[in-house]
Amino acid sequence: MMETMSTFPRARRSQPGYDIEQVEDFLEDARRAYATDARAATAIDSAAIRRTSFTMQKGGYSPAHVDAALERLEEAFARREHERGILEHGEQEWYAKVRQRAQDALGRLQQPDGERFRRVSRISRGYRMPEVDAFAARIADYLQDGPEITAREVRTVQFDAQFGGYDEDEVDALLDTVVSLMLAVR
Repeated sequence: MMETMSTFPRARRSQPGYDIEQVEDFLEDARRAYATDARAATAIDSAAIRRTSFTMQKGGYSPAHVDAALERLEEAFARREHERGILEHGEQEWYAKVRQRAQDALGRLQQPDGERFRRVSRISRGYRMPEVDAFAARIADYLQDGPEITAREVRTVQFDAQFGGYDEDEVDALLDTVVSLMLAVR
C-alpha cells in the first residue's frame, strides 16, 4: 500500500496536532487568493492568516511546522498588500496612513501602567496586567526607534491570567495592529 505525501510532518498518533483537513482547505483557499491579480483585494489577507486557528486532532499536522508556514504566508500577503497600497494611494499617502496608525497605537501603549486597556470584572480572568504593561512598554520603545522587536515576538507573546486583568480581546487587537504595522513597513 502506498502512503500519501503529507504537506507537513505529523505529530505522533497519540499527540495533538492541527486538523489536517482544515489546514489543507485553508492552504488551498490561500493559494487561490494569492493566484488572483496582485492588485485585487482578496477574502484572505495577512490579518486573516494571522488570526487563523485550527482544531486539534491526535496525529494531526505538527503545529510548529504549520505555524512557521503561516508566518511566511502572512508575510507574502503583507508584501502584496504593501505594494497594492502604494499603487492605490501613492507612496507618501501610504506611509502617512501607516504613521498615523502607529501614532494611534503608540498613544495607547504610552498610557500609565494599569490603564492601557479595559479591565475585566474582578470575578473574570484577563491578561496579567504587569506582564502586558511590560510588553507594551517594549513595543512603545520599538515604535519610537528603540530596540528591535520582531513580529514573531509580538505574534507569539503569551500572558498569564489574573482575576480583574486586562481584557484579552482588546490587548490582542492592539497586538494584531502592531504586527500589521511591522509588516507594512518591511
